[in-house]
Amino acid sequence: MSGRILALDVGDRRIGIALSDTAQIIATPHSVYTRVGWGPDVKHIQKLYEENEAVLVLCGLPKNMDGSVGFQAEKVKSFAEQLEKAGLPVQFQDERLSTVSAHQALIEGGMRRDERKGTVDKVAAAVILQSYLDAQK
Repeated sequence: MSGRILALDVGDRRIGIALSDTAQIIATPHSVYTRVGWGPDVKHIQKLYEENEAVLVLCGLPKNMDGSVGFQAEKVKSFAEQLEKAGLPVQFQDERLSTVSAHQALIEGGMRRDERKGTVDKVAAAVILQSYLDAQK
């Protein structure tokens, strides 16, 4: 399967979005979407999927540290079900510690705390996507 992958770091208030290149080698942070409600949220993701000619939506699954699926992961699965009902193919990628990795990368890059808030979600989505891409090689 070649083509872009659209990766999501789904939170209660925001969704971090990242895209792969068409060769599925490099993940790039794309944007942060502020959630409105399931209908508009799904439509926004569907529009991005179509505009970028994506072939897959990859949702980060926030498992507990012991590997079990908790409350937040169930919310992500419910959102993914809505994406599937809209006709989008969805897969999951374990996202444990992706936000921590994103924060560390931004700190190491010299980004101030107030700037990180609007950026960390899309960087976390890129971390999730890059982890998936690396595992596929």
